[in-house]
Amino acid sequence: MAKKLYVGNLSYNTTEDGLRNLFSNYGTVASAKIIFDRETGNSKGFGFIEMGSDDEASAAITGTNGKDFEGRQLRVNEAMDKPRRDRGGYGGYGGGNY
Repeated sequence: MAKKLYVGNLSYNTTEDGLRNLFSNYGTVASAKIIFDRETGNSKGFGFIEMGSDDEASAAITGTNGKDFEGRQLRVNEAMDKPRRDRGGYGGYGGGNY
């Protein structure tokens, strides 16, 4: 089962191929995704890697966290699920009596 990793402090010039190549040293890379700003199209300096197994993910974290890549010291850890935002009708005020 694939394990998703968060990769932070990326150079703004890092490509998904470059990220994939780095992590392929530790096992099978199921996917590599750098996050870009919608308005500017520039990298936000972080991304996600999906490794083929838990063991490969652990090896990738150990091998890359804190290491220099393209002039930046990487932060790599297991990705956490993003909590869903409530798209409810009260604008985040909890729906109290106003």
